[in-house]
Amino acid sequence: MQVEFHRKFIKRYAKIPVFIRAKCEERLRLFEQEPFHPLLDNHALKGDRFGQWSINITGDWRALYEFLDSETIIFVEIDTRSNLYK
Repeated sequence: MQVEFHRKFIKRYAKIPVFIRAKCEERLRLFEQEPFHPLLDNHALKGDRFGQWSINITGDWRALYEFLDSETIIFVEIDTRSNLYK
């Protein structure tokens, strides 16, 4: 699987706390090895986020991604759960 990052994700990632970035890097490595590992709580979203998927970074932080094709995903957003699902 090829993993890409949207510029919106990259801009937000640069502004998040260092310890969240470290956890994110850890979870993204895990995602690349085993996308449906239980720690990631990988699941499809509904409603106005239909077509996007979410993985758990920490208890409150989530990274959202979309499938570009069967072999490529793009991470589009990273933020706290409350900010993403307003």
